[in-house]
Amino acid sequence: MSDSNHYQAIVIGSGQGGTPLCRSLAETGLRTALVERSHIGGTCINEGCTPTKTMLASGRVAYLARRGKDYGVNSKEIDIDMRRVRQRKRDIVDSFRNGSQKRLEKTANLELIFGEASFKGPKTVTVRMKDGGQRILSGDRIFINAGARPSIPKLEGLNDVPFLDSTSIMELDAVPERLLVLGGGYVGLEFGQLFRRLGSQVSIVQSRAQLLAGEDADVAEEVASILRQEGLEVALNTRAQRVGMSGACIRLTVHADKGERVLEGSHLLIATGRTPNTDNLNVRAAGIATDERGFIKVNAKLETNVEGVYALGDIKGGPAFTHISYDDFRILRTNLIEKGSATIENRLVPYTLFIDPQLGRVGITESEARAQKRKYRVAKMGMNVVARALEVDEARGFMKAVVDSESGQILGAAVLGIEGGEIMAMLQLSMMGRLPFTTLREAVFAHPTLAESLNNLFTHFV
Repeated sequence: MSDSNHYQAIVIGSGQGGTPLCRSLAETGLRTALVERSHIGGTCINEGCTPTKTMLASGRVAYLARRGKDYGVNSKEIDIDMRRVRQRKRDIVDSFRNGSQKRLEKTANLELIFGEASFKGPKTVTVRMKDGGQRILSGDRIFINAGARPSIPKLEGLNDVPFLDSTSIMELDAVPERLLVLGGGYVGLEFGQLFRRLGSQVSIVQSRAQLLAGEDADVAEEVASILRQEGLEVALNTRAQRVGMSGACIRLTVHADKGERVLEGSHLLIATGRTPNTDNLNVRAAGIATDERGFIKVNAKLETNVEGVYALGDIKGGPAFTHISYDDFRILRTNLIEKGSATIENRLVPYTLFIDPQLGRVGITESEARAQKRKYRVAKMGMNVVARALEVDEARGFMKAVVDSESGQILGAAVLGIEGGEIMAMLQLSMMGRLPFTTLREAVFAHPTLAESLNNLFTHFV
């Protein structure tokens, strides 16, 4: 191994954790390599948060345009230019990606290597370069931020049917006539509502008894109700059996309580979870331990079972959110550069489902509080009594908080409503500061804002 191929740190993957990590390591003077298979920014910038939320904005404009009469604004029939929706998405992605790449290229002590990495040994990585060549790199420390990819279910006939995943569906140049969505999680619901608003007929097939399996039943039921109000078909307790083609039509056979039936569509979106990229990385060659699903096992400081090898972001399992990947970076920076002692234990995990209205969530659910046998109270209030929501005619959903009966501290919250993620963040701040709910109940918030609804929420204990 020549000195030119040995680094003090190798980061595999330029996601939301790997990108700032490699820059921080290089800025301390460490000779660092960042190996990226395809493009800078990881899932978030290229196939996840940035492009999806850009397209969802187009869907919301279409939704509001159709509702113009509700506000006394009469407009003509709207027309969707899917190529323009797609181009707007591409332009924003390119802007974010190129900006990140330029900053990396200007970082001293950092070499950006485009190629596909796989382990050759515990501290040795083979990189298949884009030009067809190959390099073998060694590192004192290796950080794995290689993410995950859409899972493909074992479904009879799927290999013979053209189907979409969360990446390819954003490259359509026309609105599907009828979209079949397999999966009732975040990806399925966000894309399902988006394309319904753009003009598709949409059916969501969920094998479980509710959408969003990790949420409380009342939250999931309200989400389903909102989607049905917008004309989506939501089929619960419905399992896909097989799929096939009849001419240009996709025929999906499903089984529910009333027996088998066939759903027909022009397009099929597979939204049944994600698979870690550990198989492509050949982590077994390094002796890195994984769980039964292939996610890398780490301790509270993100260390794998191999000394000097760390994993961060989606590839380690757990909450698959961009902000968690970035927090993983902060933990590694604290421990390895600042010589601190940070861990992932007991960190709050906020998240927002960007259907419209949003679902903002933080802390434990009511179901989890019950399972933990905690003494708790629940405050719950419909958005239809929130002045600001009524003024803008966006009053669907409700707010819900789980409160410790003895301390009065907020244990968790779900805000399904207009700007639900932003309202949730206020509750999260209260949890971080260990404020009792009474502080929010008695606070003076500006009127009329959504924030002032927190005054009233905590007068609605059920």
